[in-house]
Formats: sequence, C-alpha cells, structure tokens
Amino acid sequence: MIRINLVPFRAARKKENIRRQISVFLLSVLLIVVAGLLLYTRWSSQIQALETKNKATKKELAAAAKKAKEVDKIKRQLATLRKKTQIIKNLKSNRKAPVRLLDVMTQVTVENRMWFNKFNFRGRNVSIAGTAMDNQTVADFMTRLEQTKLFASVNLRTLSHKKVGRNSLKRFSINCKTAVKKKAKKKSGKKAAKKKKK
Repeated sequence: MIRINLVPFRAARKKENIRRQISVFLLSVLLIVVAGLLLYTRWSSQIQALETKNKATKKELAAAAKKAKEVDKIKRQLATLRKKTQIIKNLKSNRKAPVRLLDVMTQVTVENRMWFNKFNFRGRNVSIAGTAMDNQTVADFMTRLEQTKLFASVNLRTLSHKKVGRNSLKRFSINCKTAVKKKAKKKSGKKAAKKKKK
C-alpha cells in the first residue's frame, strides 16, 4: 500500500487560505476607505454649496431689508405730503369764508341801529359781540342771520343794559355755527349717478 504524506499540502493550502483572507480583508478596507473618501468629497461639496447659498440668501435679505427701509421712508414722506396737500386744500376752501361772512354781516346789519364791537371766526364757530339801540334791533339782526341760511344755529349768549350818556343801549353777544354745505354734495351725487347711467 502506497502512503502519501499530505501534511505539506495541507500546510500550503492553509497558508493559501490565510493569504486569501488577508487579501479580502485588505481589499475590503481599501474599498471602505475609497467609499469614505468619495462620500467625504460629496458631502463637503454639498456643504460648500449650502454655505454659498446661505451667504447669497443673507445678501438678498440685507438688500431686501434696505429696500424695506427705503419703502418705509417713502411711505412716511407720502403721508407728510398728503397732510400738507390736505392743509393746502382746506386753506384754499376756507380762505374765502371770512370775506363772505363779513360781506353777509354788512348786509344783515340793522342800519343806524347797531354796530359790532367784536367778531371772531374759528372753524365753524362764529361769535359776534356788539351794541344795539334796543331789544327789537337784536331780534331783527338774529332773524336776518338765520334767513341767510349761512348759519346752522344762531344763539343769543348775553344781552345786557348799557348806559351811554342819556341813551340806554343794549350790549349783546351771539354765537353761531356755519352751516354745512349739503347742496354741493347732492349735486356731486347726481353727477356721479348721471355718469354711471351713461
């Protein structure tokens, strides 16, 4: 019977298996390192892109904030201009009112029977102080004021006796409110209705 010594073959096979396992292990480590490097480069490029985007967004936000401040400034300036325009409109509409009131006062005065001592015009409030020959003159004057339809209310505030030499006179004080122009509003409403019909 022939005997074959298999020990050297087994030892060589064992060494071969060990070499193969070491090769597989080293190859696996190499693959892991390469994969790690690839992931690292990919993630670092993504992080860099995000940082760049973040910087651009911050710049855009700063520009938007600057524009918002400019818009707020323009809004404040527009509000100031509107107020000034409104004041100018009010002044233009009210500049003729005192002249008209004085003209009306000269027309409604009872001739040679009364005279004014004081005349105040502020907003819609008008206060008149004067002296009359008697109570009837004051009553006539108030009636004439009401008939002008320029005043919404005419009220006698004070009426007192005043002695001037031998004459007995009446000192009076009247408060009035100028009437609000309703006719102009109705006309403008009618005009708007006509325009809509057209």
